Amino acid sequence: MAEALVFYPSPAIGHLVSMVELGKLILTHCPSISIHILVTNQAYDAGATTPYIASVSATVPSLTFHHLSAISLPPDYSTTSPNLETLALDLIRLNNPNIRQALESITREYSVKAFVMDFFCSVVQPIVRELRVPSFFFFTSGAGFLSFFLYWPILHEKYTENFKDLKLCLPVPGLPPLPAGDVAKPLLVRDDPCYVGLLNSAVQLRTSDGIIVNSFDKLEPRAIQAIVDGECIPGGSTPPLFCIGPLISSESRRGEDGHALPGFFSWLDAQPGGSVVFLCFGSLGVFSVEQLKAIATGLENSLQRFLWVVKNPDTTAKGDFDLRPLLPDGFLDRTDGRGMLVKSWVPQVEVLKHGSVGGFVTHCGWNSVLEAVSAGVPMIAWPLYAEQRHNRVMMVEEMGIALGVEESEGGFVAEEAVERVVKELMLSAGGLRDKMSCLKGEAGVAMREGGSSHVALSKFTRNVVGPGNVFN
Repeated sequence: MAEALVFYPSPAIGHLVSMVELGKLILTHCPSISIHILVTNQAYDAGATTPYIASVSATVPSLTFHHLSAISLPPDYSTTSPNLETLALDLIRLNNPNIRQALESITREYSVKAFVMDFFCSVVQPIVRELRVPSFFFFTSGAGFLSFFLYWPILHEKYTENFKDLKLCLPVPGLPPLPAGDVAKPLLVRDDPCYVGLLNSAVQLRTSDGIIVNSFDKLEPRAIQAIVDGECIPGGSTPPLFCIGPLISSESRRGEDGHALPGFFSWLDAQPGGSVVFLCFGSLGVFSVEQLKAIATGLENSLQRFLWVVKNPDTTAKGDFDLRPLLPDGFLDRTDGRGMLVKSWVPQVEVLKHGSVGGFVTHCGWNSVLEAVSAGVPMIAWPLYAEQRHNRVMMVEEMGIALGVEESEGGFVAEEAVERVVKELMLSAGGLRDKMSCLKGEAGVAMREGGSSHVALSKFTRNVVGPGNVFN
């Protein structure tokens, strides 16, 4: 019977891409195995996945996508949680019967060596155990957040207040002091359904056969060591940890609809080396008109070259939109030639690798952090949602690869703060550039044969599939 792995990603595009890249990487070690990816519908618009899946299916035949029957939340469904993640957790829970059916079908045709699930999908673990398939979690954020996530049940018992109300720094193994208000947004309030659901995920991670994390030893050494040494689960058993990153998506110069992108690469080609600050805030990074105007004014006053990806503040609108009403009067004319604005999307990996890009203003999503590290581009950390405030603490305080943006009450960033931090990054952040240059080299070393991530993945594949079916 042919051997297979089954993957269960969270349906958000960032999580799906990371798991697909993991599958591609495993196939370089185990070319004879097949990988089956269970795809569910989204609870909310977290980025289009259809073009990406079609592209992967056409180029990597050993990756098979199983599109499960669409699940809808009941018409009268309501939630007391302000977090979109709650919708995702509920939809994933309702998908359990579909997952059981799919896994049972695959096990009739294949010898399933492991079930690898996103940490959002922990509610399926009892089914996987019942079917006697080894279960692994793929943690799509960094080891720093994983350290917190594993230690979180200890903090839950220690503090009875909401994290958002605590005016102190949390002690977490392997991390710098973590302000309680910088805990991941869905975890700030104890009675939030999202808090409860993810706390269960943290407990489930502890009982798995192993945890795969998209990071590498030289990027987060203290956090990784704390996990491996068992400090995050005191008195308990820590599953084996496999740091196999950085996994970076390969992108082409084509838009989400498959059409060729505008000629902004030609504009980049004409700029001096390292002179452009690139602003891009992820698939959910939408700002108010007031904030967009403050960003625009700050960029204009900084006198730096910029490439800025702007999303429509009206999230209900589809298709093209007019930039001029969103920006200060005359901004586009005054910055013509020095700045370039692109609507909605660019191939971020390719942009970061371009020689003219010398700085990156990011929402601190982990995929974006790894892409910048792999390209050696220093960052300005501007977190917006999910665990991004936590990532900012790691980027600024622990890794030393980013400057933090100054926020006022409510998270608004004034034009003066934008101007100041952009100037600092582009004109005087030599230490950050040196650190990023070093980490870029270390990222490459980690992924090469004999590097820490290559060795970790080899260990995982040999343990799961067996040495007779593994290269290297």
